[in-house]
Amino acid sequence: MDEKIKGVFSTQEVHKVGTGTTTRKSIRKSFWYATELDGEEEKIEIQPLNANYIPAGPKRFIEKDQFLKDFSPEPEFYVSTVFPKMRELNKTVARAERHRTNGELFSAEMEYNNALKVDEENVRANFGLGLTYMERGDNAKAENILDRIVKLDAAFDTEHKHLFNEFGIQLRKNKMFKNAIEYYTRALELSKNDENLFYNIARAHLENKDPASAAQFLLQGIDVNPRMPEAGQFLLWMLNKNMLPAESKEAVVAGIKKVKEALDNPVPAAQPAQTAQTAPVQADTAAGLPPGAATGQAPAAQAAPQPAPVQPAAPVQPAPAAQPAGQAAPQAAPAAPASPASPVQPPQPGSTGPKFPPPPPGSAGSAGVGGTAPAPGAGPKFPPPPPGSAQPQQPAQPVAAAPAQPQPQPQPAQPGAVPPPPPGSGGNAPQ
Repeated sequence: MDEKIKGVFSTQEVHKVGTGTTTRKSIRKSFWYATELDGEEEKIEIQPLNANYIPAGPKRFIEKDQFLKDFSPEPEFYVSTVFPKMRELNKTVARAERHRTNGELFSAEMEYNNALKVDEENVRANFGLGLTYMERGDNAKAENILDRIVKLDAAFDTEHKHLFNEFGIQLRKNKMFKNAIEYYTRALELSKNDENLFYNIARAHLENKDPASAAQFLLQGIDVNPRMPEAGQFLLWMLNKNMLPAESKEAVVAGIKKVKEALDNPVPAAQPAQTAQTAPVQADTAAGLPPGAATGQAPAAQAAPQPAPVQPAAPVQPAPAAQPAGQAAPQAAPAAPASPASPVQPPQPGSTGPKFPPPPPGSAGSAGVGGTAPAPGAGPKFPPPPPGSAQPQQPAQPVAAAPAQPQPQPQPAQPGAVPPPPPGSGGNAPQ
């Protein structure tokens, strides 16, 4: 990959001076700081050097082929003169910014002025000096800096966005509302599709006691981006305060409705349905609330596990052969009361004991956290009954006694096996 072009280059212009026999040639040499920017294929950005050999003045682009034809590299001049001066200028501005951050405003003013002596169009130094004057309450000097800034196209470049915003906010805080309107209007000339600029201009107009103009700029911002709740709230507030003229109320109501419709626009069907479910959890977490508080549903991971009361050893024993099938469900009732509409789950292969209805959402039941069914073979293991026994030994149960019925003759039991329960009892023989 070829290296990007960056450094100092020169051009020469030949001029004729005098007439007749006194005619002579004059060669004028100009120096430029050139940069090949990323994404700008076959184009070079050039900026002239000022008298102090600092890149200053307006920037422009030229084709790369034309640049290579007309411009000559000056690497030695760049290394020995231009680069050291650029580095010293940046250090001076950095010192000034540290002084301003620390509240040392007079020291900051001195360093900013030192930088401007070398490059009077330096954007950082001009912004910083203007902010220093406003923080000191010297609005008259701040106005002079503002007049210089609005003439600098570079002041509104993206790389200086944070300084641009800070300067505009400080103008409003110092009640320099007309200056703030001038400042933002100049920015709007260079960036016509920024809804935030319309909003800032509207706020400056309102502070300047001109609500009708404020509403006009808010509506223009909504036309650029209707998904701007601040603009809709701003308009609604002025409408409720009865601050707007009668002829503009209809347009204001339409603008508020436009914002509401844009914000209420449902999630497109192409997106997964789970997107709408995960949003409240994220919002609650950011607000310091437990996940799910916005929807009133606690996620499964938040439920306190209660495995012991769900599967007590005694109630899960299979019922005797003579016991009716309807008596199995009351044994499970102390562990996990089933709702009338919840049927008994069929037994899973390899599990032991009766199956209970699923626990209510958010509780920790026999299915485990999140409602996952137990793996085959899970659950308490019971010792097999002694050989020849028809039923295992178990403690007395609080179950109503069934009417005596003749018992069928049990079949000879194999060692270590439990006779299968009758259909409907809910039991399941071990595999």
